Amino acid sequence: MKLFHRFCRSLFAPLVYLAALLLLLEDWLWDIGMRVLRRLSSWPPLHRLEAWICTLGPRAALALFVLPATLLFPVKLLALWAMAHGHALLGLLVIVLAKIGGAAAVARIFLLTRPVLMTIVWFARLLHWFLALKERWIARLRATAAWRRVDALAKAWRHWRRHAAPAPGSWMARFRRLLRRFRARWRAR
Repeated sequence: MKLFHRFCRSLFAPLVYLAALLLLLEDWLWDIGMRVLRRLSSWPPLHRLEAWICTLGPRAALALFVLPATLLFPVKLLALWAMAHGHALLGLLVIVLAKIGGAAAVARIFLLTRPVLMTIVWFARLLHWFLALKERWIARLRATAAWRRVDALAKAWRHWRRHAAPAPGSWMARFRRLLRRFRARWRAR
């Protein structure tokens, strides 16, 4: 029996790592979408819509929370159809934009409806279970040697980008000077 469990664990380990990577990507898209929609929420019609969303009851909030995924499903199917008919880049672009837009919409709606959604007992339990599962999978991914190597390389790259000064006559130095001038002129207006 132990051999069978070990076999199953080794068989499903790559799937867990893939799922953890997808969850990290989803978190990244979620954060980007939240920042974009937070800036857009100052627009008066969107601000009024968000105020109305905050007044919804539990069932309406749940329906609104599921709505973006439901509306984007046909768009993703059309993108797959386009890919199957020779328009691979267009289909991929549509899928990526739908994923980013959907993640942004779901993130903002979840932020606005979370207090009401947490009053639904089964939703609160399901969310708690999912978040615990996600953390376990991401912890397993971060414990791998490959992740530690990639993380060390990323930290070294970020350190190098912050502290490496371009040579005085290089194109990077000229580009930075041009950006500083543009920024100064833009602020002067």
